Amino acid sequence: MQNKRNDQNQQIKLFQDSKIRSVWDEEEEQWYFSVVDVVAVLTDSVNPRDYWFKMKKRVRSEDGLELSTICRQFKMPAPDGKMRKTDAANVKSLFRIIQSVPSPKAEPFKQWLSQVGYERILEIENPELAQERMKALYEKKGYPKDWIDKRLRGIAIRQNLTDEWNARGITKEKDYAILTAEISKATFGLTPGEYKKFKGLTQKNQNLRDHMTDLELIFTMLGERVTTEISQ
Repeated sequence: MQNKRNDQNQQIKLFQDSKIRSVWDEEEEQWYFSVVDVVAVLTDSVNPRDYWFKMKKRVRSEDGLELSTICRQFKMPAPDGKMRKTDAANVKSLFRIIQSVPSPKAEPFKQWLSQVGYERILEIENPELAQERMKALYEKKGYPKDWIDKRLRGIAIRQNLTDEWNARGITKEKDYAILTAEISKATFGLTPGEYKKFKGLTQKNQNLRDHMTDLELIFTMLGERVTTEISQ
């Protein structure tokens, strides 16, 4: 279930218009950020992966600290659209990593990290704030208000369904995928993978539901809501 949760909570954070891939770990209740993305922001390096590799060697040589030991690896969307493992660090570990990066952006970035963590805590205490954040993101992408309302409602219905499955002992990502495919086939006659091909969505990080019409979203909600009712 852990992998499933991480996939659902992946986001792109923006620091001064620079994209930073991030994952919210529900069990630990904290953000993990792509270290390579952070290094790219702080150093403006043309090859942040190489910078991070050399930095780990330098810190190990100078301080005896293995920076990799304070990181975790998560699958995140790569530029080619595929999900690839990448080093990620929580706020505490990032503060340590930032100490080893000479950059005038270090202090503003620390303030940004603190704000991101604080906003997430507020969202946990008041889930409506998370909905408002998502609504604002879709508005920036140019989606119409009626579509956004349906999309957010669909997310809530989907969450109710996965909660019901989890309560019945269904925790593996493969099982979620199989059940979701059955609902999709009953609703549209196609699995989600087949539907993505039908719509010309070739990249793994392209969300099928973000490319659905209003009517498709309504049918999707109906299918998942009925499944929840039957299961209960």
